[in-house]
Amino acid sequence: MPRTRPALSSTGPVRLGPDSRAALRPAAVGIGPGFWHARRATNAHASIPQGPALLETAGNLHNLRLAAGTAAGVFQGAYPFVDTDVYKWLEAAAWQLAQAPDDDLAGEVGRIVALVADAQQPDGYLNTWFQLVKGGERYQDLRWGHELYCAGHLIQAAVAHHRATASDELLDVARKFADHIDSVFGPPGSGKPIDGIDGHPEVETALVELHRETGERRYLHLAAYFVDRYGHGLLGGEAYCQDRVPVREATDVEGHAVRQLYLLAAATDLATETGDAELRSAAERLWHAMTTTKTHLTGGLGAHHDEEDFGDPYELPNERAYCETCAAIASIQWSWRMALLTGEARYSDLIERTLYNGFLAGVSLDGERWLYVNPLQVRDGHTDPGGDQSARRTRWFRCACCPPNVMRLLASLEHYLASGDDNGLQIHQYVTGLYTSDQVTVGCETDYPWNGTIALTVEETPADPWTLSLRIPQWCREFRVRCGEKTYEGPTDDGWLRLHRTWASGDKVVLELALEPRLTTADPRVDAVRGCVAIERGPLVHCLEGVDHSGGGLDDIVVDTTRPLAVKHRPDLLGGVTTVVAAGRRRHLPEAGWWPYSAADESPQQDGEPVELTAVPYYAWANREDGSMRVWLPTS
Repeated sequence: MPRTRPALSSTGPVRLGPDSRAALRPAAVGIGPGFWHARRATNAHASIPQGPALLETAGNLHNLRLAAGTAAGVFQGAYPFVDTDVYKWLEAAAWQLAQAPDDDLAGEVGRIVALVADAQQPDGYLNTWFQLVKGGERYQDLRWGHELYCAGHLIQAAVAHHRATASDELLDVARKFADHIDSVFGPPGSGKPIDGIDGHPEVETALVELHRETGERRYLHLAAYFVDRYGHGLLGGEAYCQDRVPVREATDVEGHAVRQLYLLAAATDLATETGDAELRSAAERLWHAMTTTKTHLTGGLGAHHDEEDFGDPYELPNERAYCETCAAIASIQWSWRMALLTGEARYSDLIERTLYNGFLAGVSLDGERWLYVNPLQVRDGHTDPGGDQSARRTRWFRCACCPPNVMRLLASLEHYLASGDDNGLQIHQYVTGLYTSDQVTVGCETDYPWNGTIALTVEETPADPWTLSLRIPQWCREFRVRCGEKTYEGPTDDGWLRLHRTWASGDKVVLELALEPRLTTADPRVDAVRGCVAIERGPLVHCLEGVDHSGGGLDDIVVDTTRPLAVKHRPDLLGGVTTVVAAGRRRHLPEAGWWPYSAADESPQQDGEPVELTAVPYYAWANREDGSMRVWLPTS
């Protein structure tokens, strides 16, 4: 174990109710030195502290002061949902305070919480856009106004703040707003004035968590009402805002990716708390459809820049991939709820892939610049549109949903790593640190993902036998587990290797995952990458960057799949990474003519000069200089 024991935290975004039907419950985890400890340190010391200044510059805090009547001026911001940037930052800061005391951060949180409370209207309503720009008009534009979406993020911030600090100040604001919403929205015949839903789901899963925090079942019923009213034409029947097909009847994920995933996270929460078998079946069906036909290699989701939506099955473009950072976060949140509900390892397989690739690429190594979209290719000579759809890292965005969303996930990351049940402890993700559930505590030392050796030590154990369950990643071709005098190499129980025995303090288990680099091909129905391969090693997807390949761009590169891949650790590169080296060649392509096509038998020569290809982890791209990048490499 590391010299300093990491602090265990059982505080997180999902706290199951006493009557929950979940197979698993979140365990307490303390993250020690290693890969994710370093990323979280950057989040704690660089990303989160800059939040208040950025929210000040963008005008978000100014708007709250206007609504509170303590400042003069006009509303700042381009969207009616800019309040959510404040709430997501507050949630991130609260989870960070749950890790360690920080007087400066606590002071900023206290100041902004007081500002939010002052901006709330007497009946509980709070939305600076409608209070300041629309003259107090309410719920007249549910399609685009996002009043309930804003309320959802406020509620999640309040729950985090209450769990981290035990203060009721922000929770009182959230409950007052939730009570107001409950007095206004309801089904036909309920006597409530509005039968409606928000164009952007979010309040639903927040209301479930507010129920879990307070025990108030009205919030659970309100969440169920909202979830079941999607798909009935209340917003015009568009797939974009999840209004084409009811969740219970849907057979495929569609429309705006983030909205779909937030809605399905709420449906899963409801199935967990109520035992609704129909909702559970729908969630399992839709998760399967998403992962088999609409998920990029990086775990990224969203094929279209237009409407930020999923696209068709197997429509997985490269340079035009949207893969919004918020969609990766929503995928992790939903998959974790599915893992807890079902106990199945496949959901944590997707969490791992998304965490290390599609999610982590969204923030720079220094924690101060961001990607809203995460393409899998940037061509030579790329002309960047700038703004929210830029393929270049940006300090902040006009629609700044992604940066504070990254902050809140990293600050609560330990919540997504392990679980417990009546039989023992399940380790979903591997980090140096401590895992504990009930009377069981297991320590872990590992240099994962750079090294596949995971050394576990039982530190606390009851006298009765229990089961230690280790997730064997879906990508892993070979593994070995040494436990005392026994060695296990398979099979697994649907992705879990379960070790059931009477344990003693000091017992050791060593899991060895083979990390040989590999070439990956896609389903042949993915037209965009037919005839291409990608390089992976362990949970990491790799990519080429133009900065590593002088003498030309990347558009004329071909990888030689007959030559072996080599591994080279580079402590000097990108904060210390393991690269994969491959053989390739740079094709001699003809000069551009007046027409970029030719007869098939007049294709250019496929030979060319040999070139060594250096593939870096995808999460670390765009941290040196602007230039070309590609994940999928042509083979001919």
